[in-house]
Amino acid sequence: MTGLPPTQQQRTDSEHLKLLSIFHYVLSGIMAAVACIPIIHLVLGLVLIFAPQKMGQPNQQPPAFIGWFLVMLAGCFILLGWTVAVLILTAGRFIAVRRHHTFCFVMACVECMFMPIGTVLGVFTLLVLMRQSVKDLFTPKPRI
Repeated sequence: MTGLPPTQQQRTDSEHLKLLSIFHYVLSGIMAAVACIPIIHLVLGLVLIFAPQKMGQPNQQPPAFIGWFLVMLAGCFILLGWTVAVLILTAGRFIAVRRHHTFCFVMACVECMFMPIGTVLGVFTLLVLMRQSVKDLFTPKPRI
């Protein structure tokens, strides 16, 4: 550090990155919570597999493959949602510590698919990360 006071642009970039980091944490929590919704289908599928006789009369039981289909589909959605939530959380952390610019950029592009909150956050993240002054903040400092 040279001991010089930060410029207005540096203060602005720092504040924007701090806010983006916080919003990534919030979006990650929202994504993880929404990814829990298919747990209902998972439980229903397990009921169809392991306790079909309790669903109705024995001659009107649904085939077991319907239960397996629900379990597999719900499991895939839950796993995918939680994975995206962890990746968004990781991107927020990387933005906070100003590391891995490319990863943060790619995750901002991925976030644009999740309307409306993810789209807004992704676009703002892309706009901030494309600034040259912000790219310079992500550049690793030489070790002495």
